[in-house]
Amino acid sequence: MHVRLTILLLSLGMALAACAETTRLAEPVGVGPSPTLPAPDKQLLPTVHVATAVGWPAGSQPQPAAGLAVKAFATGLDHPRWLYVLPNGDVLVAETNAPERPEGGKGVKGWFMKKTMKKAGAGVPSANRITLLRDADGDGVAETRSVFLQGLNSPFGMALVGNDFYVANADAVMRFAYTPGDTRIVAPGTKVVDLPGGPRNHHWTKNIIASRDGTRLYATVGSNSNVAEHGMEEEAGRAAIWEIDPRTGKHRLFATGLRNPNGLAWEPRTGALWTVVNERDELGNDLVPDYLTSVVDGGFYGWPYSYYGPHVDERVKPQRPDLVAKAIKPDYALGSHVAALGLAFAEGTALPAPFNAGGAFIGEHGSWNRKPFSGYKVVFVPFANGKPSGQPVDLLAGFVNADNQAHGRPVGVALDKRGMLLVADDVGNTIWRVSPAGR
Repeated sequence: MHVRLTILLLSLGMALAACAETTRLAEPVGVGPSPTLPAPDKQLLPTVHVATAVGWPAGSQPQPAAGLAVKAFATGLDHPRWLYVLPNGDVLVAETNAPERPEGGKGVKGWFMKKTMKKAGAGVPSANRITLLRDADGDGVAETRSVFLQGLNSPFGMALVGNDFYVANADAVMRFAYTPGDTRIVAPGTKVVDLPGGPRNHHWTKNIIASRDGTRLYATVGSNSNVAEHGMEEEAGRAAIWEIDPRTGKHRLFATGLRNPNGLAWEPRTGALWTVVNERDELGNDLVPDYLTSVVDGGFYGWPYSYYGPHVDERVKPQRPDLVAKAIKPDYALGSHVAALGLAFAEGTALPAPFNAGGAFIGEHGSWNRKPFSGYKVVFVPFANGKPSGQPVDLLAGFVNADNQAHGRPVGVALDKRGMLLVADDVGNTIWRVSPAGR
């Protein structure tokens, strides 16, 4: 009876939190190279406000920006999250979700968060496969679909180096032999290196990208908590980007203090590595902005001790003023709780202006910890001289309806061989393809 009463009280509290005060800042104030950061909102219970996942009604689709058109490249997928385009134009999609995490749902808060994530569309079991989609006739719709790899463990990031195909599972980087034109890989893979996993594995998505010369892989490893509330011992090797030698598996921490990095891409002008990062929760509607940033070798970006450079998070004990003093301020704020995941630069795009003048496409999965909603769209951040320049432009929106229901939630983004933008939608179970209007 005590447990049931506790759950009832927490549920009531969360309901009250969902009715809590909305944001005090206009969205553009918390976006850009110098966002306005208010004082933390010390709530008894965090704001819980999530769009109920319902999928797309027949004949409906997201809303593209003026001058663009959108249509389904592939439908009927099983929680598609991440995309990778092979040199021959074949499109790979990781159909995936969180692995079994027996420690993740423990306690009253864990129970409630599982219910919240299920409502958001993240409660389905993982298909644990990569599917190949082929559009041979170039009409913007994949007419061939095959299981490329299966039997994986919550796969996410993918990278091809020569004839070596790498997959980042939730707990390891794997290598498979690939021959151009293959529609299926059946030979067993080889483990390159273990990645932090375990029974909690709070941020389970692991992305990878190869260096330009193929001699190194870079892997994202998110934190095992919100702000190290389980102790820093559980954060070993986490909240970081790893640099990996794919031949030997030797690795080092390339950058740290990144709470949950996901998308990775090389900026075309400078050759610098960039990432998008999900920042911490439960400091109010207007904190902390998720961000887009270049990644410096050896750089520390604050988590868990501070955010946006010197802003100390007083919840973290013990404090580390020595680390806060060297925390790097991110390049560009995307807005609080937008859940930025996908990242692709516009190099080679066939989209019209302003989307072809240099910049980054970003898939924003959408908030659960903010009122009103933020994210739930794909944006374009213009660049000049290798750095963000100006406000983000909505490229694909309309994922949430007037009844606060999510028809879809964008995740990974990638440019196909013809320069059109592909968007993985894990609630709509669709890959959308964005092209110039009238083409």
